[in-house]
Amino acid sequence: MDVFQKCFDFTRADEVKALNMYPYFRAVQENEGPVVMMEGRKVVMAGSNNYLGLTGHPRVREAAKRAIDKYGTSCSGSRYLTGTIDLHIELEERLARFLGYEAVLLYSTGYQTALGVISGLVQRGDYVISDKENHACIVNGALLAKGATAEFVRYKHNDMQDLERVVSKIPDTAGKLIVTDGVFSVTGAIVNLPELLRVAKQYNARVLVDDAHATGVIGKGGRGTASHFGVEVDMTMGTFSKTFASLGGFIAGPERVINYLKHHSPALIFSASPTPASCAAALEALNILEEQPELVGKLVGNAAYVRKALKEKGFHVLDGQTGIVPVIVGSLENALMYWRQLYDRDVFVNAFVPPGVPPNMSMMRTSYMASHEREHLDRIIQAFEEVGDALGFRGVAAANGQTIPASH
Repeated sequence: MDVFQKCFDFTRADEVKALNMYPYFRAVQENEGPVVMMEGRKVVMAGSNNYLGLTGHPRVREAAKRAIDKYGTSCSGSRYLTGTIDLHIELEERLARFLGYEAVLLYSTGYQTALGVISGLVQRGDYVISDKENHACIVNGALLAKGATAEFVRYKHNDMQDLERVVSKIPDTAGKLIVTDGVFSVTGAIVNLPELLRVAKQYNARVLVDDAHATGVIGKGGRGTASHFGVEVDMTMGTFSKTFASLGGFIAGPERVINYLKHHSPALIFSASPTPASCAAALEALNILEEQPELVGKLVGNAAYVRKALKEKGFHVLDGQTGIVPVIVGSLENALMYWRQLYDRDVFVNAFVPPGVPPNMSMMRTSYMASHEREHLDRIIQAFEEVGDALGFRGVAAANGQTIPASH
């Protein structure tokens, strides 16, 4: 069998494109934050992870430009060798203070952070214990560790009784790392962190929380899931591609652990370091977040406004406290029609369809920014109302008895 044969056999995307209902890889031509230019027209963006709206902030842009003028466009090496600049160290120290950890280590992407941290820490005979709805980067990091003969086990989504059942079966002598999203990326549900920490303490496990969708969104001044609950966790990882208006990732934890990862994480050692512009942009975004913590309240308030309005208009909207507002529409076909008609009304959302969600539980996954103004939010709500009327339904209270998981 030709290894390429499956590529030639895959035609589903082409079929959807032929119907002019393909919702993915749409190019943004200009980006003002809440409004973007796509295919020559202005569209209200309700699908971005630019939570605080800082990607277009003048200070963030200028910081990136100054970094290019000073350092060039690339660091031209890994952090381990020639790729470290003083901006890396400054950003690590600032993030450590902001999050309340001893140390921070930067990676080139958020996805790479999970791969590098999990596979770097978990060795032969150790266990990774993962929520079944964790992000793919966590799953793949655990699988990479498993390839080094570590063990990978999963528990039911946000089910702490099942977590305890799983952990209790692991030998006392084994190293254990419980990994969870803080805010689950599809639905915006928040992990039951206090109960997870209780289980971890009882069974001598360490905890790693992925705050990609939590930093800048929940917690005091946007400090994430642990701050939201008023607790401490062993390690927190995150990304710069959302709140921090840039590209890259980080792991925060004890200094000795960070030092170990510097010398034992292949994803760090063998990858080019974050670019000067990326670091400078993230640093300036952090400055703005610290100076203007009210941005967090604006973001959450915007999402709550849309969530409440869509519920009142009869849509099946999942509850939440974050910037993510998912609207369940049912079948794959429903999702494609909903997405297309929203887009025709100059509103862009993300269509989440199987296998990313269960069958007949497809959704319009909307997300909001602190920079959305009321006029943008009202246009989004109006577009949903018009599409619901045009298609003859506004949502599904249930689909074949299924319920949507809190994330995938």
